[in-house]
Amino acid sequence: MTKLKNEKELVKKAIADGMAYGVKRGVVEFEPTDSVNDRIEYIYRLLVHDKVIQPLPELQISQKSMRHRLAIWASKQK
Repeated sequence: MTKLKNEKELVKKAIADGMAYGVKRGVVEFEPTDSVNDRIEYIYRLLVHDKVIQPLPELQISQKSMRHRLAIWASKQK
């Protein structure tokens, strides 16, 4: 897994886009007290469930790998 050039900014964009996606679908309401890690995991699992992104192998799922996968997703968004 190679780190993207601007991965931090892409993760922030992925969180914002993912939250908007979940709210638009009507499946979630994020609370201000939700941690970033919880948001990342929920967004990752939602996008995998909707078959928007490819799932990671079960043994490779970690915060770092979910962040990276969401950053890749965000880089492909308009």
